[in-house]
Parts: sequence; C-alpha cells; structure tokens
Amino acid sequence: MVCSYTNVSNFLEYKIRSLYHIWLFLAMNFIITATHKAIKELYNEEVAEGVINIQDTRKEFEGQATIVVFPIVRLSKKSPEQTANDLGNYLLENLKEVTAFNVVKGFLNLSIANEYWLSLFNNELLVPEFGAIKPNGKKVMVEYSSPNTNKPLHLGHVRNNLLGYAVAELLKADGYEVFKVNLVNDRGIHICKSMLAWQKWGNEETPQSSGLKGDHLVGKYYVIFDKEYKKEIEALMRDGLTEDEAKKNAPLILEAQQMLLAWEAGDDAVISLWQKMNGWVYEGFEVTYKNLGVDFDKYYYESNTYLLGKGTVDEGLASGVFFKKPDGSVWIDLTADGLDQKLVLRADGTSVYITQDLGTAQMKYDDFKMDESIYVVGNEQDYHFKVLFLILEKLGKTWAKGLYHLSYGMVDLPSGKMKSREGTVVDADDLIAEMVSTAKQKTEALGKVDHFSDEEKNTLYYNIGLGALKYFLLKVEPKKRLLFDPSESIDFQGNTGPFIQYTHARVKSLLNKAGYVSEPVTAPVELSETELEMILLLSKYPSEISLAAKAYSPASLANYLYEVAKMFNKFYHEVPPIVKEEDAAVKQHRLNLSAVTATILKAGMSILGITVPERM
Repeated sequence: MVCSYTNVSNFLEYKIRSLYHIWLFLAMNFIITATHKAIKELYNEEVAEGVINIQDTRKEFEGQATIVVFPIVRLSKKSPEQTANDLGNYLLENLKEVTAFNVVKGFLNLSIANEYWLSLFNNELLVPEFGAIKPNGKKVMVEYSSPNTNKPLHLGHVRNNLLGYAVAELLKADGYEVFKVNLVNDRGIHICKSMLAWQKWGNEETPQSSGLKGDHLVGKYYVIFDKEYKKEIEALMRDGLTEDEAKKNAPLILEAQQMLLAWEAGDDAVISLWQKMNGWVYEGFEVTYKNLGVDFDKYYYESNTYLLGKGTVDEGLASGVFFKKPDGSVWIDLTADGLDQKLVLRADGTSVYITQDLGTAQMKYDDFKMDESIYVVGNEQDYHFKVLFLILEKLGKTWAKGLYHLSYGMVDLPSGKMKSREGTVVDADDLIAEMVSTAKQKTEALGKVDHFSDEEKNTLYYNIGLGALKYFLLKVEPKKRLLFDPSESIDFQGNTGPFIQYTHARVKSLLNKAGYVSEPVTAPVELSETELEMILLLSKYPSEISLAAKAYSPASLANYLYEVAKMFNKFYHEVPPIVKEEDAAVKQHRLNLSAVTATILKAGMSILGITVPERM
C-alpha cells in the first residue's frame, strides 16, 4: 500500500527530499558519473552503483549539490576531508558546470554554474507539463465524511471532509486513480430518536415551512428528544430508580427502540418517515458539501450494508479464524497479537458494528478492485481499525495489506470565539458563515476592493474565508489535535491561506501589468542568490506532491506552498521593479520566475481544495 509517514523509511524520505524528483536526479547524474571517474583515476578503485548520491546543500553552506564522502573513504584510504578535497579539485577541473567547492567534514558542497540552473529552469520548470506526474496504474479509495443523518455536519466533520478531499487530490496528483466514497450512517437508534421526536412534537414541520436546512431541522428534533428524555430520566429517578434503570426504562427510549424494530421489520409507515426525514438531511448535507468544495464518486449507506458480514463470519468459522462460544456468539481471539477477544456476531445472530465493517470492506473491494483503501476517521477509532484490519488479514484477504486508517485529532475552538446553534457543538454551516463574514470585515478594512462589483466582492470573501479555514486545518499534521481560531486564520501575513492567496494575486497583477508572454531566456543572465534559491525551491514541487501523498499528509504540501509564497515576496522586494527593468533578458527571466511561482501556488492550493483569486 501507499506508505504512511511513519512507514516511509528514512532512506526513502531522504531520497525524495534530496533529489527533489527523478528528472532532477537524472539532470545531476553528470556529477555522479564524473565522481565515479574521479575515484577510478585518483584511487584506482571502482565504486558500486548507488554508493554515490547527491543531496541538496544545507542553507548555511555555500553550494547547491552535496556529495556525502563517507562511503568513499574506504576506497581512498584517506580522511573524509582529504577525500572530499581530492574529489572537489577533480570536479572543478573537469566539469564546466562546477564553479567552486567547499568541504565540511565528510561533505563535499559543490557550486553549480548559473548556466546550468537557467537551462534547468527553461527546459523543465517553464514547460506547461511541469509538476504533472504520470499515472502509476494503481487504484486507491479514500473514504471520508461518514456522517450520521440525525444532525448537521459539525466542526469535526469539517476537518474530516477537508482532510479526506485533500488526500484524495494528492494521490490523484501523484498518479493514482482515485475513488472518493462516503459511508453514511443512516440507520440505528439515534436516527429513530429524531424521527420519534418529530412525530410527537413536529406538527408536520418541514424545511420549507420552517425555513431551516433539512439537516438542521432533523437535528433540532434530535435535541428535543434528548431534552425530553432527560426529563423522563429525572422523573423516574425521583420515583426511586437508579440512573441506569431510568435510562433503560424511560418511555421515550422504549418507543425509539420499538420504532427501530419496526423499521428493521419493514414497517411501511416507519420506512416512509425515515425516507422523508433522511431526504431532508441529504439535501442539507449537499449544500454543506458544495460550500466546503468536497465531492464523492459513490455513496454507501449503512441501511444497505448493516446485514453484510455474516457471510464473512461463516467463512471465518469454516477456516477456524473465528470460534463459537456455548451461547452461540462468534468471536476471534487476538490475544496473541497483543489485543483481546473480539465479538463478531451476537448469540441471537445479529451483527455488531465490526461485522458490518467486515462485509462493507469486502463489498468496496468487489466494487472497485483498488490496491489501497484509506479510512479517514478520528483517532477515537484507532483500536477499532487495528482490529478490523488484523481480522481481514487473518481471513486471508490479500487486499487487507492495502488498508490504512488515516487517524486525525480533534479540533478545538478558543472558548467564546463562536457559539453553535445548539450551544454544544459548532456546526459546519455556522462556521462557514463566520469565516466568510470575518473575511469580509478584514478585507474591507484594507480598503482594496472598492472597485470590485458586489458579485466579485462576495466571491472574494467566500474564497478568502474558505481558503483560510481549509489552510489552517490542513497545514497541521493530521494526527495532531489543533486549536482553530477563525479570526487568526484570516491574516494576510504569516503562514495562512490568505497570505498565499494574496501572493498569487500579486504575481498575477505583476504579469498582467507587464503583458507577460512565456518565453525561455537564451541570453546569459546573472542569477542573484534569491533567484537561485527560488529555482531550487520551485524545482521541488513534484517531489513535494509525492512526499505528501506517500505520507497522506496535506500539511507538508501546505507548508511548502507557504515557503514558495514567502520566497516570492522576498524576491519581489529585493529586485528593482520588474516591469521597469531595462535588460530584456533579465526582465523576461524574472517574469518567468514569477509565472512559475503563480502556476505552482495555484496548482498546489487547488490540490488542497483552495481557490486562489486572480486579484485581491
């Protein structure tokens, strides 16, 4: 399967980061070839293929390419420093691309000629195909969102949806065929609670009559059920029942349980009510999904999948993976694997949650025949997925090796920053509205949109607000719990979405003002230190996609894009006004650098689901 970040070997990560991408490795291969020749001539020794590798030079040292000399010492029979100096002098004398070198212990740092970097920039970075990674022939499924149909999507769902979408887009950019799926929890006692409350206190209220989105309306009755249920519990406890007894015997919960039994028995009235209220919720969800900018290729519904898995249990019993207890319940013993015994089928033959998951996993594989399947689910389910994947492996499912739980931490808001409609959780629609409102206030305070039409302003506020939200949530490694401050995220300075968006708009303004047309520069141009740094940083874009995809971490791509934006602003302020530059070659090259920056910012932010405006 695609490796998680913790499973990517240090060597692989080193290779990806240091060689940027395969084309750069091939471009720098002339140094490796010359180094092989140097070892033969200097020490009369042959060196095995793969021993000599090039990495990028650390920022505190002069140079752009570094050879690690330690593996060569056994051939030279000299100290690392002496060996590095020998090789440095040889390369300086025999390679026109090498203009200088310095030695730091066992590291040979090489300075490469301007002409080389200009050629690399013109022939690789400036072409329209730069950053496009060829299809690798593998299929991957990303399952995310997975809401319950008894309430609106909330802040936790926002992180889930944005993370799942970005990971799917990353894998697509890295050459995978990607399927985005959503497993909707549309059955169970919690669904019946909303239905029963609407029956009792709804007075036929609908989204149309109430003016509420369907998911908010259904969520309203879930809250009403909870309030009335608590009243009944308190009343029963005053009559002498324990809290546990009261919870089990409250009339409301008994009625909800009866409704669930009727639903599962195919009662027409209950199914009709369920279909109507679920329909309201789905319409509401679609509005939220559209506003979040996420989509799905296929929906799975637990109402269609909850009976799956019993065949898998029979299969496991026949193979001896599962065992049956005297009461008829079916279990698997995972104590030898450091876990515990796990129930997979109740004594009465009904499914438990993992039974359904076993069957659904098989169904998804049968539907798509994917090589990998990623479950984007919060870290409270870490143990569940460890057990699920292990059971599937023990059942001999060859595709189980391709299953991965992308576990993520909770999102907190500073106390008092936002209050939800219910006063307990922040729902997604409130959060989106707050983000757009804050973006409007902060943008208007800068006074730079007075010449925009109302439609352009509203589009800009939406893009800035959603860009701020998405970037803030995605720039943090998924496993980390994070504190999200809506106001802090909408800042036009620092590591924020609006800063990157503003940088893109600045570049586009520059290019438009210059009447830019893309053309390679063939005349000699002296690169400043910052321009060289830009070429090196921009050249990493394809490898940053691959690294982020292999780590299932949009955070590394997000932070790379911030570095690109920061580097452009440094360049923009250091060089004289580009539009007024009199040297045509210098002007064209700097405009080319700016154009590639804009292209990378737009493409990279699009992978994260963020729109970058043309002007701000």
